Amino acid sequence: MAVVRVVRDRTAGLFLAAVVVSGFGSSAMTLAAGIWVKSLTGSDALAALALFAVWLPVLCGPLLGAVADRLPRKPLLVGSNVVLAVLLTGLAAVDPAGRVWLLFAVLLVYGCGSVLMDAAEAALVAGAVEPGLLGDFNGLRMMANEGMKLVAPLTGAGLYARFGGGAVALLDAVSFALAAGLYALLRVRRTDRPAPGGRGGTAAGLRRLWGSPVLRPLVLAASATMLCAGLNGATLYAVVDDVLGRSPAYAGVLAVAQGAGSVAAGLAAGPLMRRLPGRVFPAAGIAVFGVAVGLRAVPSDAVALVACALIGAGLPCVLIAALTAVQRETPDAVLGRTAAAAHMLMMAPNAVALGIGAGLVARVDMAVLLPLVGAAAVLTASLLGTGRREPVAPAGPSAPAGA
Repeated sequence: MAVVRVVRDRTAGLFLAAVVVSGFGSSAMTLAAGIWVKSLTGSDALAALALFAVWLPVLCGPLLGAVADRLPRKPLLVGSNVVLAVLLTGLAAVDPAGRVWLLFAVLLVYGCGSVLMDAAEAALVAGAVEPGLLGDFNGLRMMANEGMKLVAPLTGAGLYARFGGGAVALLDAVSFALAAGLYALLRVRRTDRPAPGGRGGTAAGLRRLWGSPVLRPLVLAASATMLCAGLNGATLYAVVDDVLGRSPAYAGVLAVAQGAGSVAAGLAAGPLMRRLPGRVFPAAGIAVFGVAVGLRAVPSDAVALVACALIGAGLPCVLIAALTAVQRETPDAVLGRTAAAAHMLMMAPNAVALGIGAGLVARVDMAVLLPLVGAAAVLTASLLGTGRREPVAPAGPSAPAGA
């Protein structure tokens, strides 16, 4: 019933529609960007660097979050989507390898815009959606994102193969233009306040996270979990080849199973957060994820599919719980910075672990590496679940601005 209330709420429904529209284009473009650079330059390294260019701005989360706190958030969302739509339209002119620098420049701005909009959206949602429904909204948002990842990459790859990278860029541009229109229809009260300037103002989100007995353990647990997720992700093709004896294309089947698990988790997140006490929901999700990572070492297709579905179901739990807690526990004046800082701390370990995992895969047997990574995740769940008890993201009103 809470999910129905979220979907029927005009503001929440417009937010979710914008997430679906822009998420479809973004997922298609993220895959096509690497293929595009590879075809223009013939370089595998530059193709990998294309994805890195999109992820790099995550490290500037507190700075970009400060921008989201200093400017009116609804106009910022609309304007950012319009700017990205215009820039992506310009990518249709990228053909010769000599202009590949333009593609990288746009991808870097693309990444900055994504971080900025995520911060503005998290802050705007906190003031527009009922506090008791924030968990349901964040779960549905996760479900929408993961659902797009099931269909958009294939669409992007097919569009690229038929018409080239310019067509994918135009698709993404249209998705951002539509998202700008949806954000323009929002009716939200203005809660923006002038934020303090200087270094202290930019670092306010990090200080807020570290100083909160509610937020700090959740964000640290999410960081550790995403580190394990990166190590697990680096083993994908080794598991497909060495453990299951399948062709690389079988990774797509496993990805669909994981996406289905994430969709289920997003749908169930809100009700579970209301029914389970304290940190049980995120801790249980991390534990499920850890056990499933260990199961990937079993040479069985059925076990592999179940394990991937469980990974998809368990991994988002701590991310949803952490974001919901940030929205409920943080004063509006620093909410953009705090959300962006939390996103940086949770997602940066994943990128680092992917690089570390690439080296470990060549040196450590999957029968050893995967159980060790799974055990580390289970230990993280245990520490989170048995730590000092604090109320996590209560279902009542959000914290007052002076809290």
